[in-house]
Amino acid sequence: MSWAKPMPARPVVAVAGATGAVGIEMLKVLEQRSFPASRVVALASSRSAGKRLPFAGGELIVEEMTESSFEGVDIALFSAGAGISKQFRRAVNDAGCVMIDNSSAFRMDADVPLVVPEVNSGDVSWHSGVIANPNCSTIQMVVALKPLQDIAPIERVVVATYQAASGAGQAAMDELYAQSGQFLAGDELNVEQFAHRIAFNCIPHIDVFLDDGSTKEEWKMVVETKKIMHAPDLAVHATCVRVPVLRCHSESVNIQFSSAVSLDAARVALSAAPGITLMDDPSAALYPMPALLEGTDDTYVGRLRVDPTVEHGLAMWVVADQLRKGAALNAVQIAEELLA
Repeated sequence: MSWAKPMPARPVVAVAGATGAVGIEMLKVLEQRSFPASRVVALASSRSAGKRLPFAGGELIVEEMTESSFEGVDIALFSAGAGISKQFRRAVNDAGCVMIDNSSAFRMDADVPLVVPEVNSGDVSWHSGVIANPNCSTIQMVVALKPLQDIAPIERVVVATYQAASGAGQAAMDELYAQSGQFLAGDELNVEQFAHRIAFNCIPHIDVFLDDGSTKEEWKMVVETKKIMHAPDLAVHATCVRVPVLRCHSESVNIQFSSAVSLDAARVALSAAPGITLMDDPSAALYPMPALLEGTDDTYVGRLRVDPTVEHGLAMWVVADQLRKGAALNAVQIAEELLA
């Protein structure tokens, strides 16, 4: 059953997990996009209660999140982990509040839409109290795939990701900083956040390994892409790698279409698509790079070329800030769709 309660024009918004890397970014995005909230509430664990966070020229005092925190709240942006989202779902919905959840808790539930507004904004209409934010690496890929899918059906996607340390949270970013200094000083490296050192290294291991030899991060990209794009028969294969970059995930994406798609047609479609910036001029060494795109909102596409190893194949390089479009921005855009 779809949600029946109407959304006010100026909703009360809560950010759950407000002191984490994504929560802080959510507050920034709400402010920068002038989201028409009548009030914004910052929620976190008891350890963070009382902290002050800058917002809209003033400060928000962080409140401890309890089951009563959502009374009078219309939209709750959650980035506190899957366990917390599951724990508070009923309290959120019983208060008449819509949860927009950034964790993996509900993404594949049949009654929960998994939404990237540039791709499937219409799915917001059938939510029943929870809307899921997809995995960060999935979001930027489907944003880039959608305008190409509109030209010709996509049959197969092979993607290799180069994922920033911040995708694993603030502590992971801190570890990359610390290890880089330790390595350059010739000191012993302290390894806590990853299976191996992240400084000056690439780790082909994100989340847990599954029985088929893939990781859960790779599985997420496969099943989420199919759900978002309404394409259950789409073949997707992913290899996900953590790299020593602070922010912005990069992806090498190879696409096979059901019929021929010219480079010119692909460029025109990508250039005209919302949320995409085409950076594709190899003669000028112009292509997306994570170091230059931190803090930006678009999904950037470059290195667009024919893949001659398959029939009707194209290849591209995709970069986006995973704390922005890959998490906070996408969640706020979903909230904007609720108002629309």
